[in-house]
Amino acid sequence: MFDTVLIANRGEIAVRIIRTCKRLGIRTVAVYSDADTRSLHRQSADDAVYIGKAPATDSYLNPEKILSAAKDAGCRAVHPGYGFLSENTGFAESVQAAGLTFIGPPSQAIALMGDKIASKALALKAGVPVIPGYAEALKDVDEALSIARDIGYPVLLKPAAGGGGKGMRIVAGPEQMADALAASRQETRKAFGDTRIFMERYIQQPRHVEIQVLADAFGHVVFLGERECSIQRRYQKIIEESPSPGVNVDLRQRMGQAACDLARQAGYVNAGTVEFVLAPDGEFYFLEMNTRLQVEHPVTEMVTGQDLVELQLRIAAKERLPFDQDGVTFSGWAMEARICAEDPARGFTPATGMITRYAEPRGDAVRVDSGVDTGSKIGVHYDSMLAKVICHGKDRETVRTALIEALNGYHIEGVVTNIDFANSVLCQPAFAAGELDTGFVERFFDGHLPLSPPDARHLKLSALTAALVYHVRNILVRESVKSMVTRIGGGKGTSGVHRYVVRSETQVYEIHMEKETDGNRWTIDVNEDRMMVEPPDFEFYRRRLKLKIDGRNHRFRLRYDRSFFWIAFCGLTRLFEVYRPEEWELIGHMPAGKEVLPSDELPCPMPGLVVEVPVKKGDSVTRGQNLVTLESMKMESGVASPVDGIIAEVVVKKGETVDAGDVLVRFMKDDTGPARATP
Repeated sequence: MFDTVLIANRGEIAVRIIRTCKRLGIRTVAVYSDADTRSLHRQSADDAVYIGKAPATDSYLNPEKILSAAKDAGCRAVHPGYGFLSENTGFAESVQAAGLTFIGPPSQAIALMGDKIASKALALKAGVPVIPGYAEALKDVDEALSIARDIGYPVLLKPAAGGGGKGMRIVAGPEQMADALAASRQETRKAFGDTRIFMERYIQQPRHVEIQVLADAFGHVVFLGERECSIQRRYQKIIEESPSPGVNVDLRQRMGQAACDLARQAGYVNAGTVEFVLAPDGEFYFLEMNTRLQVEHPVTEMVTGQDLVELQLRIAAKERLPFDQDGVTFSGWAMEARICAEDPARGFTPATGMITRYAEPRGDAVRVDSGVDTGSKIGVHYDSMLAKVICHGKDRETVRTALIEALNGYHIEGVVTNIDFANSVLCQPAFAAGELDTGFVERFFDGHLPLSPPDARHLKLSALTAALVYHVRNILVRESVKSMVTRIGGGKGTSGVHRYVVRSETQVYEIHMEKETDGNRWTIDVNEDRMMVEPPDFEFYRRRLKLKIDGRNHRFRLRYDRSFFWIAFCGLTRLFEVYRPEEWELIGHMPAGKEVLPSDELPCPMPGLVVEVPVKKGDSVTRGQNLVTLESMKMESGVASPVDGIIAEVVVKKGETVDAGDVLVRFMKDDTGPARATP
């Protein structure tokens, strides 16, 4: 076995490889760019070598710098991870020429399977089913139209080089061919420096199912089951699972055998993935082979109990596979969500920034492969994926609900992520039923928003959470803060029934809360739907909250300003407003479009120190906008405007101490009285 390995990658996959190497006693060397000087993968490795500026072409895509780092650090092998140079034939050859071991397949196999036209011809030779089409590069539009007539529309234009969906175009009819072919060639030229495009029949509503294979240098090839990867957006995977709900024992065996036959035909060694299109009629067709470790490899590890990185290392060190096909066993189900720095509300555009707060979900059945932590800076130079959350359990529904709860509790601040979008996919009834295909997201979502109405139960639980936290912050803690009592139920005013009204968009919830005399249990009615709630002992400044409701744990992510609560739960992110009944009498029955405050003053909700006042007299403000920032119990909290209005007076200033009830800001009145707001 190698004593020292260089990881020619970054982020979560570099950290993942380092973890296995440490367990095996292998010294690891990381490489890093200017953008990754404080990165988790640099900190995790035994040693680290600087390789250049932030742009990938100056660092992670520069073979000479990586090989120089490997030699200088005394490495015997290089693990490429995935992405960057992992499927670069020239890099694999350079590693071998330098006398080092490339932890991956032979360069010839990379070249052969990386060419979509050549790999399709090889699949035919191996007897593997391929999608009907034309496996030669198209010469021009006339030839494309002629071939499409023979194949039958719709057809799919695909680049011979590259992957990730770049350059692919679906053509529904002859009138679309010219523009589609031109666009496909242009995108392929930019992405891969290659203009070869071929054509195949477009299989409608297919599943995307892939087979994990392992092959050693002694001719032994096995497959480790399949992964369902149909949940995609623009050909980028979002949720993966193993096994596939669309594959039975017989189909699994046939697909696995086909994948092994292809690997043997290609002279393949090490870990690889053969991807198939699974048609609604049960027929499967070869799509491509990825000659590296896959992003979604953890779900296979969870159901087989195998460490794929360890097996990669052992195969590269010329060890035999430690098991044959009969030795591959499966246990339970596993599901993975990819967490990316992207803004779903803005068309999934990449998001940047510094992670200011970070807390991963935990549990025996939860695994998080992450490349970030508090303080990590997310820039524009690399892939947007931050982490993967993987859950394992006895069956699919157990795992699905576990992953939903894990994402409910995954807290990242400072950078916008797709956590709630991924969670909303998991919560779709069709996903729960296993009714999947590659068009799932387009069929059930309009952009990032589900086409179906929000789950009524999820809204009720979110409203309950808003009322409970409001109650703790504004009554119990305010009364008990002097003695620093932060246990729910402590302090004055805890007896009797507490009533609130919670509004979110058009939904209104009447909340009745009563604490039991013994223990820390509450009876809470939400529109007469009674629930038993057991909150934890917690400080009221909390961004993640776990509540046991009717015997089941639920996790919520939240932020709040005064009576405004933004709650993320099961993919639903909503603003909730909490009122006392007397406030609701004034506000709730106003004519549509207008609200009136009972006073033109903004009272302080709690004792504290004023640390910031970002507004001044005459400023126009909107409801929910932060007007004053307070520090209390070593935590900061914003006090939000309850109205759209104009500041008449700022009463406090930075550095002052204030008590609950003190006036912070006054609003201008209009002719009808106090400040007004539009809902």
